[in-house]
Amino acid sequence: MNFKKSVSGWLIAGASLAAFATTATAASDGIAGKPAPTNNVYIVQMVDSPVSAYQGGIAGFAATKPRKGNKIDPNTPDVVRYKDYLASKQDAALARVGGGKKLYNYGYVFSGFAAELTAAQASMLSLDKSVLTITKDEVRHLQTASTPAFLGLSGDNGFWKRFNATGENVIIGIVDSGAWPEHPSLSDRTGSSGNGSKDGKLGYQQIPGWNGKCEPGEAFTGSDCNQKLIGARYYNAGWGGNAGIDTLFPFEFNSPRDWDGHGTHTATTSGGNANVTVTGPAAVFKTISGIAPRARIAAYKVCWADQPNGGGCFGADSVAAIDQAVADGVDVINFSISGTSTNFRDPVEIAFLFAADAGVFVAASAGNSGPTASTVAHPSPWITTVAAGTHDRTATTTLTLGNGASYTGVSVAGSSAGPAPLIRSVDAGVAGANATALARCYVAEDGFAVGAAAFDRSKVAGRIVVCDRGGNARVSKSLAVARFGGIGMVLTNTTSAQSLNADYHSVPTVHLTVASRAAVHAYAQTSGATATIAAATIGFGNPAPFTAGFSSRGPLLGASGDLLKPDLIAPGQDILAGVSPIANGRLFDLLSGTSMSSPHVAGLAALFKELKPSWSPMAIKSALMTTGTDVLDGGTPPAAETDPVLIFSQGAGHVQPTAATNPGLVFDSSFGDWLAFICGVQPGGGCAGVTPIDASNLNVASIAIGDMAGTQTITRRVTNVGGNPATYTPSVNGMAGFSVVITPASLVLGAGETKSFTVAVTRATAALNTYTGGQLRLADGAGHSVRVPIVVRPVALAAPAEVSGSYNVKFGFTGPFSATPRGLVPAATASGAVATGGTVDILVTLPASLSYARFALFDTEVSQPSDLDLEVYLNGTLVGSSGGATTTEAVNLLNPAAGTYTVRVLGFAVPSGAANFKLFSWRLGTADAGNMTVTAPANATIGQVGTITLQTSGLTAGTKYLGSVVYGGSAGVPNPTIVRIDP
Repeated sequence: MNFKKSVSGWLIAGASLAAFATTATAASDGIAGKPAPTNNVYIVQMVDSPVSAYQGGIAGFAATKPRKGNKIDPNTPDVVRYKDYLASKQDAALARVGGGKKLYNYGYVFSGFAAELTAAQASMLSLDKSVLTITKDEVRHLQTASTPAFLGLSGDNGFWKRFNATGENVIIGIVDSGAWPEHPSLSDRTGSSGNGSKDGKLGYQQIPGWNGKCEPGEAFTGSDCNQKLIGARYYNAGWGGNAGIDTLFPFEFNSPRDWDGHGTHTATTSGGNANVTVTGPAAVFKTISGIAPRARIAAYKVCWADQPNGGGCFGADSVAAIDQAVADGVDVINFSISGTSTNFRDPVEIAFLFAADAGVFVAASAGNSGPTASTVAHPSPWITTVAAGTHDRTATTTLTLGNGASYTGVSVAGSSAGPAPLIRSVDAGVAGANATALARCYVAEDGFAVGAAAFDRSKVAGRIVVCDRGGNARVSKSLAVARFGGIGMVLTNTTSAQSLNADYHSVPTVHLTVASRAAVHAYAQTSGATATIAAATIGFGNPAPFTAGFSSRGPLLGASGDLLKPDLIAPGQDILAGVSPIANGRLFDLLSGTSMSSPHVAGLAALFKELKPSWSPMAIKSALMTTGTDVLDGGTPPAAETDPVLIFSQGAGHVQPTAATNPGLVFDSSFGDWLAFICGVQPGGGCAGVTPIDASNLNVASIAIGDMAGTQTITRRVTNVGGNPATYTPSVNGMAGFSVVITPASLVLGAGETKSFTVAVTRATAALNTYTGGQLRLADGAGHSVRVPIVVRPVALAAPAEVSGSYNVKFGFTGPFSATPRGLVPAATASGAVATGGTVDILVTLPASLSYARFALFDTEVSQPSDLDLEVYLNGTLVGSSGGATTTEAVNLLNPAAGTYTVRVLGFAVPSGAANFKLFSWRLGTADAGNMTVTAPANATIGQVGTITLQTSGLTAGTKYLGSVVYGGSAGVPNPTIVRIDP
């Protein structure tokens, strides 16, 4: 069936298409069993500076870095000439490895290109002196209103009227799934309300610094843009170009037009028009407004068909969009797409680094993997990473059972259901149906079948069905109930950590907490069970905000925990905004996710870009952080502001836009700071001549130390933006078990002056290997109270994870100390050959009582440059994997269980035929092999550095050895440091 109709046809027939639709990703609990798509694309970063950072020095090419406050003009001769120079350098590098299909030529904020390459070409390019890094492309996924009032923006004394700032002529770039240009929230013809562009009288050509365009494509012409949606482009080379999209996603629009709905939702949340009349099932909400209603929107489509057949967003396409968006002249970028948790050199993160250096504020979603700790994504300090919280609107209904019991839950059902028979979904399946899939109302018709799950229509028709949360999109469950004739659904959570979400369902639905689940399930199994779902009631004033259950948390895995992420929290649950009618026949929908919280902050940044044009992106970020308030997590009373669990969920706190206009002090940082940070946490190319800093010393509005041995002194600098001279006095709340000393005891700053201070943190009685939280305040006695969260994890010993020779440690205790050797043991080897797409399984038996095991491949031990990957299984369960861009891979197992392991070598990309490889494995016990001596201080002194000296003897040249150094003398010492030596 060809769903690609005219746009007018979609608007007329939208409601009838709902039977074929699924929900946007942000309303999903995840689709199980969908392998991540892959391509043969590599993103290559060159050593040259991009246009945004080039300050001259190459003969014949003038500097192109724009002056502070200015934007890149891609049409000036100097920029065109330098951009062509970068392209010629890229082409030359590609030619040196035999050429390849070049997909994108970047250059404005990312110096490099994307190309389809063989593994051999990628390996050769990695050795090219003109190349900084090579990254294998990977797919990422979308992270899927009364919030203006909740944030204090609307109303007679709200932000918009009080400061006369609504985002006028500020341009928000939405890197997402496109936009629906006919949406009323994106219209420039909105009558006397003053939305859009003053009744269409202001042309976007008059916006200073705007160079974008409206790129035509399928069901999208140049005239589909207007003076509100001023630009739209699309990027699909990561998926194989136009032909790839038409083959993989025939239902998609091969153009900037939004099929999924996610991009329209984020665009209208951040910058949708004010007081737009809501239609469809959401009409009960009357009107909605974007956060910056007078901002202009530019859409950059990089995400393709996230529903119903998987899809996602390839990094090569995202980098191209970011690169072009900055050249086009956007002021703010919203990126509601998943990302790395550890790699500060990821191409997308690097593109954002140069975008921020060019003055562009970047908001990104923190991830939807909560409430699990250390799941937060987008670790880079130059990005504002946003967690998701609830807001004060309530949408509730009551489930009344036939036995008289009633339960209140969340719902936006416009009509009631019942009284009608009640049945559990697990009792409504055909013979042989998969019980788990049935429990989740996860049937084959959803398009993501698991097992043989299917409903029996005779058991579902005319009934209210009880479904468990999890596995598939919440609204797909009610769609399945409706397809089989059900008239209502009771959706029950299965864990206490799950949130309650008010989605638009196909049948009247009530969403209940796990506390109600057992009783409802028990009653549904009784003979003659019935139930009634009442129509929903909409109200306001609900206690808020809380952290949404799905919102990803810290502590950050990258930078050894020495940076706090997320940065802050904003509304992200049950957010009403515009969508594409293709997805469900509606123009407005409620979605939840950090995808929804990020555009709130992007919209706030647009307001501040208008109100505070001289502020840098980091100054705006700092103001939003230091004026934040705590979420209400932790029950009654809520968690203390010093609770590290609270800090890791909310960052600096929930945004307060009005307070942020006058923060008193800001913590600013710039490109030099970020480069020193990168070189401190991920040394590598581009670090020559750079003095690295400890990540904890980056000048951000938070303090995090993930591995403090005894004591550490942190430096911060602040700028007085309060308008008057001021004296700030510091104080610290929390940090039990630590001594915290701030120097100087007071900060005297003139208007606009910048000064530094230090925070010396010393452990006294705090528990080792456990985070302690606190808040630093700087108050001037005139109404400014600058709040900075602190999280510190003290350790008994700070030691490197792996070494190949002598090294230093830092002591977190005072007393006797010991360091003793294990091993060294030689590697065992096994050989094999694998072609592209092939696998080779090698069985390796590990005995009992091993302390460590490693399986590894090396680029030097393969017959031709290739991209081979590793997976390790025990009894059919994956216990470790490694998938880098070349053959060098390693899987490490600490204290592994005894048994026979299957080590699988995968041929991701082999240039020709099969690659002969050698697999190395080490089995490290607890004994000293007598071939390595360790010399260490006999006593430790807290805060002092000690040297561990390693000497080896009797090793065989050409053999790869592995051992470790074990520490003693205090409880809580870290795992042994691994020693790898090739004599």
